[in-house]
Amino acid sequence: MAGFLKRLMPKRFRKKGLTIPVVRLHGAIMAGGSQFKQSLNLAGVAPMLDKAFSKKDAPVVAISINSPGGSPVQSRLIFQRIRSLAEEKDKKVLVFVEDVAASGGYMIALAGDEIFADPTSIVGSIGVVSGGFGFPELLRKIGIERRVYTAGENKVILDPFQPEKEGDIEYLKALQLEIHKVFIEMVKMRRGERLADDATIFSGLFWSGLRGLELGLIDSLGDMREVLKRRYGKDTRLELIGSARTLFGRRVPGVVFGEGKAGEIAAGAVTGLAASLEEKAMWSRYGL
Repeated sequence: MAGFLKRLMPKRFRKKGLTIPVVRLHGAIMAGGSQFKQSLNLAGVAPMLDKAFSKKDAPVVAISINSPGGSPVQSRLIFQRIRSLAEEKDKKVLVFVEDVAASGGYMIALAGDEIFADPTSIVGSIGVVSGGFGFPELLRKIGIERRVYTAGENKVILDPFQPEKEGDIEYLKALQLEIHKVFIEMVKMRRGERLADDATIFSGLFWSGLRGLELGLIDSLGDMREVLKRRYGKDTRLELIGSARTLFGRRVPGVVFGEGKAGEIAAGAVTGLAASLEEKAMWSRYGL
């Protein structure tokens, strides 16, 4: 309807140039949010992606990524949603890296038909990492007793409130190898012959945009505005697609509300703090 009404308007009142929708994906990739900001996950970004790809007059959707990674599941889900919409709406996807697109952030970047970065951007880290904190001594010091009742000897594997077990660590590493294999196959599928013959690509290392270009992890150096105006004309406009805002504040993840026991509330608060620290550690890994 908007396109029809636009054609009815006199030419002198019509806006010149093409409008390209822009989706900005910023933050660590997690199923839930943190105490201070919303994390990247499919539930949060799907409405923005749907809106961006619904722009009928735009032949391309631009996606800006600034993420140190996170959940491989959420990363793949976002990747798959972008590719599904691109094929369904017959649109090209151009991805632009800001500070970093590493690990899960780079997995999402693979959804782009072309990937651009700044020479000083960080790209890569094609590997799998699991991190966390252990609190068994802390609970003991503050007088909290951990009580867990299970059916199944491995139901509480890798419980942060219990000492580490060698068998748990070995099992986790086996899972990491499986996920790493999936990640590698995604990179090969999307980057193909553009990849350099370099064994370090899948080692978990990360590089600058300059080196990433040499390795074939990205296609070119450049910023979004300059690239889009050069390709689609100087009158090209960028339309940032925003996320919906709620009227009321969000519930803090990891904190138990209501009439829970004091031990449960304390344990939840500690877990929430750990999640925030883990997110900070993810950014710090790349000097950010």
